[in-house]
Amino acid sequence: MFKTLKNALKTPDVRKRLLYTLLLLVVFRLGCYITVPGVDSIALNEAMGNTQGIAGLIDMISGGAFSRFSVFAMSISPYITASIVIQLLAMIIPSLERLTKEGGEEGRKKINRYTKILTIILALVESIGIYFAYQSSGIFVDNSFLTGALVVAGLVAGTSILMWLGDQITNKGVGNGISLLIFIGIVSGLPSGVVTLWNLIMQNGVFSTTGLLTALGIIIGAIVLVTGVVFVQQAERRIPVQYSKKVVGRKMVGAQNTHIPLKLAMAGVMPIIFASSFMTFPAMIIQIFVPDIASQTGFLAGLYNFSIATSTSNVGIGYSIANAIVYLLLILGFTYFYTYATFNPAEVSNNIKKNGGFIPGIRAGKPTTEYLSSVISKLTLFGGLFLAIIAVLPMLLRFTNLNIAFGGTSILIVVGVALETVQQLESLLAMRHYKGFLEK
Repeated sequence: MFKTLKNALKTPDVRKRLLYTLLLLVVFRLGCYITVPGVDSIALNEAMGNTQGIAGLIDMISGGAFSRFSVFAMSISPYITASIVIQLLAMIIPSLERLTKEGGEEGRKKINRYTKILTIILALVESIGIYFAYQSSGIFVDNSFLTGALVVAGLVAGTSILMWLGDQITNKGVGNGISLLIFIGIVSGLPSGVVTLWNLIMQNGVFSTTGLLTALGIIIGAIVLVTGVVFVQQAERRIPVQYSKKVVGRKMVGAQNTHIPLKLAMAGVMPIIFASSFMTFPAMIIQIFVPDIASQTGFLAGLYNFSIATSTSNVGIGYSIANAIVYLLLILGFTYFYTYATFNPAEVSNNIKKNGGFIPGIRAGKPTTEYLSSVISKLTLFGGLFLAIIAVLPMLLRFTNLNIAFGGTSILIVVGVALETVQQLESLLAMRHYKGFLEK
């Protein structure tokens, strides 16, 4: 990793991309401190002193922008939701499916345009919901229509700017623009985590042996967790494929041996993000229509507490256990869904057969499809359980004596994006070397 960064800094083209990416990330972090027009800063500090529930989840992804009610308060979450919805619709609507699979570059641009339009619509709905949810908290200068319009317009504009920043990083930077914005948002909370660990060791200015041991346990646990995430992210099952001899032009091309790399966590962190959005969606809708739902009782209050149990422990252990079970099942389900959406065993089997290939010991055609489906099913089960355990672990640790829970989802996102970025840099360096070779 460090060698890749060193080589990247030595290469002029790649260095320019890195510096450009760094500049845009700095712009993102500066925007996290620009408060939306119409917000009372003094009242905001009192109301947002301790973000819980959905607010805490959004605040973590946005790098503290939500607790400051900045223009980037909604982060890039509307874009993620829009991307998921478009992917789902592409499996249902034939015209979208053709654009995705056969549209090429033009089809990709159209899909990207539809995603951005849907992002603006979702951002508008979410910003209106946030305004009504916090209207009674007194953080706005007044409750007039003009103030509400300013707040909603500021939040929607912030999401639009983040979309643009993500596109610029992807096209002119090192790639993975949207993922890098989420990465920086999460990593920005690292200094406060270090301060929390220090306060755990020095309790009220007095050294605590118990606090030191607890802090060491947390650090060791985090290292083990990162190691496990790296192992699962990099691990792959290689399916050997043999191609028989064939005539190409006037030459006889010899048999080739290759393999199909199948990742353990082929779906990445998307199942966790989708499951989190799915779980917190009811609470978001309820809070729009009933702003003071947190202080009420009844069916809606119970549904609200169940929905926000993913990101807070203030709702009782019963809600948290039920939420953890449903959350785990959703992650498993979405892992299977995303894996089979990105890897179609029947399509891969047909491609192997068309090119005169076969898997040793497996007949071409339907047996190959069944074999690939069996392998994918086993790998997905392991990868899905790993993702689910990582995501549910922080929820369980809230009810122990530990004041700091492992941010399993955060670590998954951070490690995954870091690995993808390093691979992207390696690809850019390889392309640069090939260009240099061809120029000579």
